[in-house]
Amino acid sequence: MDRNKIFSTLKDYLILSLASILFAMGWECFMIPNGMSAGGMMGLCTVIQYATGGLVQAQYSYIAINALLILIAVLAMGIGFGFKTIYCIAFSTLAMQVLGGMEFLHSVPGGFFFIQEKVLIPIFAGALEALGIGLVLRHGGSTGGTDIVALMVNKYWPISLSTIFLVTDLLICALLLLLPDKNFSDMCYGLEELVVFSMMIDMVVGGKRNSYQLLVFSERYQEIADHIITNMDRGVTILKAQGWYTKNDKNVLLILISQKELPSLTKVIKDTDPKAFMSISTTNNVYGEGFEEIKAGVNLNKNKNKKK
Repeated sequence: MDRNKIFSTLKDYLILSLASILFAMGWECFMIPNGMSAGGMMGLCTVIQYATGGLVQAQYSYIAINALLILIAVLAMGIGFGFKTIYCIAFSTLAMQVLGGMEFLHSVPGGFFFIQEKVLIPIFAGALEALGIGLVLRHGGSTGGTDIVALMVNKYWPISLSTIFLVTDLLICALLLLLPDKNFSDMCYGLEELVVFSMMIDMVVGGKRNSYQLLVFSERYQEIADHIITNMDRGVTILKAQGWYTKNDKNVLLILISQKELPSLTKVIKDTDPKAFMSISTTNNVYGEGFEEIKAGVNLNKNKNKKK
């Protein structure tokens, strides 16, 4: 491994560490000290903590559930989770453990981050969580949780990923209503955090549910295409093109990938061919295997014929 790759790897893990701390701060400094919850795996873990009276801390159930989900996913789907995902889950758990004991940083009376207006707490928490997870995704990592659940459900049932995320987040927020000391307003704080998180992560990394279309011009297109097919389990199309200046025939790769796959793929392309030319476009509607389920419209003429 050359010096540039070493520095690049160290930079990635430094940013992943800082991002994990930001993610942990959103929960341990703002949400949990105020008895709040939201969506995602951490939302479920906080509900477990409140339901057990603090006996099962959120950071412990977080790492335990993620470990179980990764094991199930590997057995059921053969998914290869990178070391960065495991690192982010472990480092986030450690950061939550440390921040949980630093009460002077909690958003409570006397704490450094104390906010008198309680309605503002989920806003700061959602922004910190979005910034943390957004940076993790941009540098090829993942925090696991509902992402793994969504991938497993989407593989075996024709349900879009966005629908799975929405349903799981709403269900986790609604779980607070089952606790005797929580009410509807507590659930609303969680929904507020979800809205802020969704808006912020769009700004940081382009959004959880967006997809991208790539056009890659490279002399080493075969190596890049083989990597996409073999390691990413994605399809790739080769378009025949001609450079008008040189009049030479070229092969252009057309690739459709999810947002989470973009950072790792661009890194592979850069490492394979530093001279590659690449165009990236955001696309919000991609239908087919691995993406959204194809939506079929209602045939109005057919319904009219039935009435006749």
